[in-house]
Amino acid sequence: MTATTKPGKDVDKRERIVKRIARELRDGFYVNLGIGMPTLIANHVPPGMDVILQSENGMLGIGPYPIEGQEDPDLINAGKRETVTEMAGTSYFSSADSFAMIRGGHIDLSVLGAMEVDESGSLANWMIPGKMVKGMGGAMDLVASAQRVVVAMEHTTREGAPKILKKCTLPLTGVRVVDTIVTEMAYIRVTKDGLVLEEVAPGLTAEDVQRATEARLVVSKKLKVMES
Repeated sequence: MTATTKPGKDVDKRERIVKRIARELRDGFYVNLGIGMPTLIANHVPPGMDVILQSENGMLGIGPYPIEGQEDPDLINAGKRETVTEMAGTSYFSSADSFAMIRGGHIDLSVLGAMEVDESGSLANWMIPGKMVKGMGGAMDLVASAQRVVVAMEHTTREGAPKILKKCTLPLTGVRVVDTIVTEMAYIRVTKDGLVLEEVAPGLTAEDVQRATEARLVVSKKLKVMES
């Protein structure tokens, strides 16, 4: 097996993550997609499903990424560097109204990236001490107010160090706020009894995932392989 096809480490790992999270969407959901990898989920909303994507910079009804050559520079997501499309019925409003939606508990699902998640579901995703900090953004509001929080991230750092820890070491975004962790290696549910490993990537075992994870994983009795 070559390095490019090694299970859980192939070039399509981000696609694996966002496609798996797209399966968590449901008709009628209001969803906020965090900056970076989570925004790719907009391209994988199941056909025929009515999902309303909300952006904290004041847009309700985000569509998939535009086709090259058809970009509208006035339509951007919360990352402020990526153009998006609008769905029929899209509305625009102030940042104050956007955060009123978020803080009012009207977001069914929030998907964010992370630097660290620990076994209690605490999340660190906004700063590394000593490095440039652009700001918290809306992450703290989202994790405190959304009905459900899903983390989309690569399982380890570029150096191979675990990102799913016994206890976060970086400044926290929220305490005990994460419900589900999806990586290129696994689908993990956060419970009061710990982190439950429910799915592993094709070609991997529960032992492979545990070796890449500092926190202890509870292997589900119904453990299955993540769908491609």
